[in-house]
Amino acid sequence: MKLPNAERAIIAQDKLVEYLLNVEHERGGSKAHVLYEFGYRRENWERLADDIRKFHLNAQIQVVRESMYGTRYEISAMLVTPSGRSLKVRTIWQVDKGTDYPRRITLFPD
Repeated sequence: MKLPNAERAIIAQDKLVEYLLNVEHERGGSKAHVLYEFGYRRENWERLADDIRKFHLNAQIQVVRESMYGTRYEISAMLVTPSGRSLKVRTIWQVDKGTDYPRRITLFPD
């Protein structure tokens, strides 16, 4: 199974720039250090968004969970990073109740 309506998936710029690629963020800093090691930077956040779309939105879903807010999907797949090396990450997506498109909740090294 693949992510429903993946072509309409939301990957919010602020969540990438202010959280995932912010080495000073209290919770996201450790993720940012890993992503920096593989060549991702705040100033080229679009590359991370593009790579997530390219490598995760066509991958198979490993876990589906219902929550009080909607349906969550977990995808574990490789990214081919700016450094040229591969990095396996897990992305969590949610289709909120009342909508039919996914939004990215988080990403972490897998």
